[in-house]
Amino acid sequence: MTEEAQRVIEAMDAVEAVGDPAVRARAISEVLADQAERVKRWREDRRKVVLDLRAQQPPVPYRKIAALLGVSLRTVQDIEAGYSGSGKNRPRATGAPEG
Repeated sequence: MTEEAQRVIEAMDAVEAVGDPAVRARAISEVLADQAERVKRWREDRRKVVLDLRAQQPPVPYRKIAALLGVSLRTVQDIEAGYSGSGKNRPRATGAPEG
């Protein structure tokens, strides 16, 4: 885990450790409100990185990008295609059963 990510996780742990339930709930509300917009920006930023790597000549292979980002090969492909979330937005493969 990167040092930056570790600091963010430690800060979230600190919010969870706040003793006063009302203060903790307010802090959680503030973080959630901020994250709603931040997540959009971060997804766009991550997608730009993937698209820039794929646009290089020769294109950086998906497996190498996955290793650089610490995600799966399929996640890199989803990022490139603009999909996010649990995969519910992902189009089904041709011939896959509807359900």
